[in-house]
Amino acid sequence: MKLVWFRHDLRLADNPALRHACAGDEPVAALFIISPTQWRQHKMAPIRQRFMLAQVDELGRELAALGIPLHLLRVETFAEVPAALANLCREQGVTQLYANQAIEIDEQRRDHAVSAALAEQAVSCHWFNGCCVLPPGRVLTGSGEMFKVFTPFSRAWLKALDEEGFVIHRAPTPRGEPLPWQPLAELAWVDEALGELTVDPRWPVGEVEALRRLNIFLEQAVLDYGETRDFPAIAGTSVLSPYLAAGIISPRQCVAALQQRLGYRPQSKAQPGFVWLNELIWREFYRHLLVLIPTLSMNRPFKPETAALPWSWDPDAFAAWCEGRTGYPIVDAAMRCLNATGWMHNRLRMIVASFLTKDLHIHWRLGEDYFMSRLIDGDLAANNGGWQWAAGTGADAAPYFRVFNPTTQGQRFDPQGEFIRTWVTELADIPAAYVHQPHDWLRLKGRRDYPAPMVDHAVARVRAIEMFRSLEK
Repeated sequence: MKLVWFRHDLRLADNPALRHACAGDEPVAALFIISPTQWRQHKMAPIRQRFMLAQVDELGRELAALGIPLHLLRVETFAEVPAALANLCREQGVTQLYANQAIEIDEQRRDHAVSAALAEQAVSCHWFNGCCVLPPGRVLTGSGEMFKVFTPFSRAWLKALDEEGFVIHRAPTPRGEPLPWQPLAELAWVDEALGELTVDPRWPVGEVEALRRLNIFLEQAVLDYGETRDFPAIAGTSVLSPYLAAGIISPRQCVAALQQRLGYRPQSKAQPGFVWLNELIWREFYRHLLVLIPTLSMNRPFKPETAALPWSWDPDAFAAWCEGRTGYPIVDAAMRCLNATGWMHNRLRMIVASFLTKDLHIHWRLGEDYFMSRLIDGDLAANNGGWQWAAGTGADAAPYFRVFNPTTQGQRFDPQGEFIRTWVTELADIPAAYVHQPHDWLRLKGRRDYPAPMVDHAVARVRAIEMFRSLEK
């Protein structure tokens, strides 16, 4: 028997491991491992756990309809997975394991241990690239090194894609009579491990839903994406990140759908659709970095010298940022939105990350962990890459003295304060002219229901620049 081990690739279509396992007539079964303790150690947000398990439920039903049983195992930590998987293979008569490669260091170590454990009982392991359009290690400099700046990586990635192309793997056809499927909600041990398996109605699961969102975006918004993507009050983005993070849709499917919509694959900023494609390439960049520079998975900065920066660990200031009590409306609105919905617009992620690291001078690792503990689309590569970019410690060509001004960012990207008023209810009735700097207006009204700015941005900016300049001495 062949066994397909699903991880962050919870889909039937364009799943290389599943497709190769289903070649031939040998029986195929599937597996998903629930690891509550490990997930907590990795700061996985509860909303993300529920979203993922709801998709596992959907996937189990779809596999059962194809005659493929999905086994569920509860294994608390990665260290226990090799033995548990070896036992399952013995019980089920498995001779071959198929899975798509993981990119994080703990997951890679787990998979190496699985390969070694299964080799002892003559079970062969087959690993595939299911998380990137081009496999990590394919896009390198002329000297065989990983690109350290995005723009040349983007150019090389586009060139490699033109040379190699890519294949979208079809979903498998039925392999036998439909099988019964017991919903996860009926399994007491799943509920006991993770709590009530309720799903936020804002995030319905399923490959059909992911493709629906992709197609709506391509039909209605992709051509204007470059102009609208930075405005959180406008529905100008694809909102596909949770589906990509869980592997409900693949990046190859996104690139193929964009190409089909436009009739070509955009190659430069001058061509419609390129700005969104470039965001997919950013995703690739961070994933390739994570594989080729494993220390990024170990809380270490991309630029080693920045480990000496005198970051703050002030718990009170950090709590004010987490709870949206900084006195800067766009920052507070963004954080309250994250806490309520499990998602944050990308422009807002940059603003709040810059504020934490460059205004409050708090270590980016605290912000990175907090995002992972709240985001439905939590993804180590993208989250770490974004935080280090904002903090000035990551793969970025821009100098360290780039510091976002939270007030002017709000004025530029939420000019009428629509997004701010939605989430900072204390400012719901404030005139647009004052929404980004509300304190004088509130004072005139005798109101004290919104906090004063916790720092002076101009002073904090100078301090941030001094921190980095101190490394040069």
